[in-house]
Amino acid sequence: MASLGSLTYWPVMTSTLFMQAGARILTGRSPATLPSVAITTNQFKNGNHIEVDGTIFKIVDFQHVKPGKGGAFVRTKLRRASDGNVIDRTFRAGEKFRSVRTESRKMQYLYADGTDAHFMDTESFEQIAIPEAAVQEMLRWCVPSSEIDVLFIDDQPSDLQLPASVDLEVTQTDPGLRGDTVSSGGTKPATLETGAVIQVPLFVEPGQRIRVDTRSGEYMARA
Repeated sequence: MASLGSLTYWPVMTSTLFMQAGARILTGRSPATLPSVAITTNQFKNGNHIEVDGTIFKIVDFQHVKPGKGGAFVRTKLRRASDGNVIDRTFRAGEKFRSVRTESRKMQYLYADGTDAHFMDTESFEQIAIPEAAVQEMLRWCVPSSEIDVLFIDDQPSDLQLPASVDLEVTQTDPGLRGDTVSSGGTKPATLETGAVIQVPLFVEPGQRIRVDTRSGEYMARA
């Protein structure tokens, strides 16, 4: 907190986006300590957001490449925030990015109607919509009425930020057979309460809650 005369100022926590030559990368940062220094491609992480030629993308995957000849580079797979389409893009190793502010807000997930996913601010009751195609993969792990971190870029709701794992109920799967155990091996398809279908061990039963990795969509354990 800082004071000036009779006025009091409270720092507002936001996120920060870094960019250069048409690209920028998202990291957490407070505007009260906003740096002027740059970061490089060495700090890329899956889930970061970058802007390329004026369009926002999420980093789905990346690989540092050091060829025998020529300069090193970083090969990335990017998901476009506006519609969910995935593209490949390559950056020079060590390319620098400067800061631009963004914000993450907790909101309640209401429903998806086939066109948009709808969310509500539980304090102001303001409702917003994000194109469903842009967040379709993440909606597989979102239960209506649950609280979700919504990422705003340039004051526009653009993406979701999920925990590394979530606990969900199995609503449909073939019943397990006598003798099916953790050591039995083998998997079967199971439908979760969100409608997502994943592979689970043979011993998992309808009505049980399981833990799912939101990054890979894989079964982790019984919850």
